[in-house]
Amino acid sequence: MTHLPDGRYVDDAPYDPQASIQQLERRDLDAPNWILIWRKFKTHKLGLISGIFLLLCYLMLPFAGFLSPYTPNERQSDHLYAPPQSVQWFHEGEFVGPFIYPITAEADLETFQWKFVPDTDTPLPIRFFCEAGEYNLAGLIPSDTHLFCAPEGATLFLWGSDRLGRDVFSRIMYGAQLSLTVGLIGISVSFFLGIILGSMAGYFGGKLDWFINRIIEILRSLPELPLWLALSAAVPSNWGPVSVFFIISVILGILDWPGLARAVRAKFLSLREEEYVRAAEMMGASSGRVIRKHLLPNFMSHLIASATLSIPAMILGETALSFLGLGLRAPAVSWGVMLNDAQNLASIEIYPWTAIPMLPIIVIVLAFNFLGDGLRDSLDPYQQ
Repeated sequence: MTHLPDGRYVDDAPYDPQASIQQLERRDLDAPNWILIWRKFKTHKLGLISGIFLLLCYLMLPFAGFLSPYTPNERQSDHLYAPPQSVQWFHEGEFVGPFIYPITAEADLETFQWKFVPDTDTPLPIRFFCEAGEYNLAGLIPSDTHLFCAPEGATLFLWGSDRLGRDVFSRIMYGAQLSLTVGLIGISVSFFLGIILGSMAGYFGGKLDWFINRIIEILRSLPELPLWLALSAAVPSNWGPVSVFFIISVILGILDWPGLARAVRAKFLSLREEEYVRAAEMMGASSGRVIRKHLLPNFMSHLIASATLSIPAMILGETALSFLGLGLRAPAVSWGVMLNDAQNLASIEIYPWTAIPMLPIIVIVLAFNFLGDGLRDSLDPYQQ
């Protein structure tokens, strides 16, 4: 070591690149677990993009009313099955800003259908931060302010209107509140039952293990769709939309827990023989503490990956039940309820925009699958 005049010390040893690499590797191994997970997750581009997209979607849910130009059940009786209106920026070569051309309905005597003709001579600017239909911000705060609204005396159907003249775009925004939330509630119920029953069966074994396994086998042997239909049909028809929503979420969670419970049981059967578990038991730790502090943390990576892969199954389950008319019902708005109105193939052929609610379902399910793949790969940071 050389002492400099300013008081610092400089190492005189020659530079060893191999030693520097070893120091960096040791620093990586000594880093906290969440840092290692984040470093590896960042390299999974699809998972990272999907995670950011899903985060934005869930942050948007409380503001669905603000982001929608109409309320979900607001009808325009003169514009049934109106086609999507495009937002224009230039009129006759001049920049006007975001505007639309008003449309009027005219009867087509050849096809006996209504056709909508735009008035290309009258550009109407879109209003921003305007007052329109009332809604509850985050479900609690009454408000009537919208980010953008239709011009006075015109309509603004970005994705067309349905058979009752309701804006498809606004209904998809409102429907996301139920369709995306049902997965979170369902997975909470599923994880609560799966972790508790699976850990009890795997840790204690014996008759309790035998009994829980028989329940799992019975539930897994029942056909899934008929069981959904039977449980959903048992919901009283006079219940409100909120009650039906919660009971559907609970039903989906109850039917999903056996798979998770079996995975937890199998993992606990192998972990309970480990030396650190035996040491904790010999030191007097209770069974609950051993499960919480020693067994579950070693299984957490699988649980997180399972959650992200199970949520889309919950969303598809609610969509299927609502599509068949046995899940959420009007006036509740979800993507499944919207697709229930698009069962007629002839209607979709004539008015293809009524099938647009399929697109957010596909995108959300793919995003959850990509996120689950990224988490599954990154939750084991030491795996190359």
